[in-house]
Amino acid sequence: MGVPVSQMWTVASYVLGQKLRGNQRYPLVLMLEPLFRCNLACAGCGKIQHPTDVLKRNLAPEECFQAVEECGAPMVSIPGGEPLLHPQIHEIVEGLIQRKKYIYLCTNAILLEEQLDRFTPSKYLTFSVHLDGLREEHDRAVCRDGIYEVAVRAIRKAVDKGFRVTTNTTLFNDADPETCRRFFDELMEVGVEGMMVSPGYPYEKAPDQEHFLHRNETLRLFSKILDRPKRSWRFNQSPLFLEFLRGRFDLECTPWGNPTYNLFGWQKPCYLLQEGYCASFRELMETTDWDSYGRCSGNPKCTDCMVHSGYEPSAVAQTFGSLKGFLRTARVTMFGFGTSRSHAELPPASKAAQTPMQSDTALVQLQELIPTAASSDENLEAAPASTSEVELSGRS
Repeated sequence: MGVPVSQMWTVASYVLGQKLRGNQRYPLVLMLEPLFRCNLACAGCGKIQHPTDVLKRNLAPEECFQAVEECGAPMVSIPGGEPLLHPQIHEIVEGLIQRKKYIYLCTNAILLEEQLDRFTPSKYLTFSVHLDGLREEHDRAVCRDGIYEVAVRAIRKAVDKGFRVTTNTTLFNDADPETCRRFFDELMEVGVEGMMVSPGYPYEKAPDQEHFLHRNETLRLFSKILDRPKRSWRFNQSPLFLEFLRGRFDLECTPWGNPTYNLFGWQKPCYLLQEGYCASFRELMETTDWDSYGRCSGNPKCTDCMVHSGYEPSAVAQTFGSLKGFLRTARVTMFGFGTSRSHAELPPASKAAQTPMQSDTALVQLQELIPTAASSDENLEAAPASTSEVELSGRS
């Protein structure tokens, strides 16, 4: 995984600290949407369908900082819309860096190259560039020719200037596994720190409703894409989430794991569903009927969802909150994913519990391996900013 050691320590310490305090529900990543305005109109996007007066609005930097402090998550993802259209985005980023939050600024990269001078390289800042495949696939997904080349050129420039750069790829039912694997090869050649992949969520407002993946289609696709992945591939995701995508580890959604704050307030219940808003983070956590969401709830809106915003927090919680999850992560990290089973062999959906720590013994064992929350600040300051590149495959 291409993730700085200090960031891994921050997340591990934070999760273990929550467990030690007995907190069962806590945020991992704040999804901070400072605007809905965008300079693309992607066929699979359901986030920008708002009246003109709403699209013209932005969150002020102080509103963003207040939401970050209220939430307390160690990481902040800034999606949109297109964040680089925000006239004060550099001020928002600078304020979050001062607060030592790890930031993923999500962008289609159309404006990235010309705006790089507004930012300073930092271990806390990552540009997460939206790329949905090679040139033909990506340009088709964003409904505009030439965007792939613009994005790749901007990535190379950002990497040359010393910025952390990752990619964010959403896959649909027309994705070809072999083409995806070639795409991963090209991203590694371009020089990105890591890749994030996820199936698309069937937004009700998205123009294209024909290409979203059903659950079994997701398992089939990712079992082929991640069958004995190459040693050169680096993913900016937890091994357990990737195991989940290919049907090798069962997870239940954690809808509160990536809470969303935008122009309307705190969005209920999660980043993908819009079922009302709360005035405060506390109100969101205390008044939302969380049992009504996730695959096991029977909610039809959650049936086919396997998106990272709901399941990556579950994977992280299992990694640092259960001995089973920690050992599975260690095994995959050291020995790789190996060969995927055929789709016929994939396990049926089961009610995976979002369980707390299995036992006090397990907690002590994990504490010995990962810095605790009480000592995290000292460890973070001493931690190197260099990338820890853990190979995810034993294949050469």
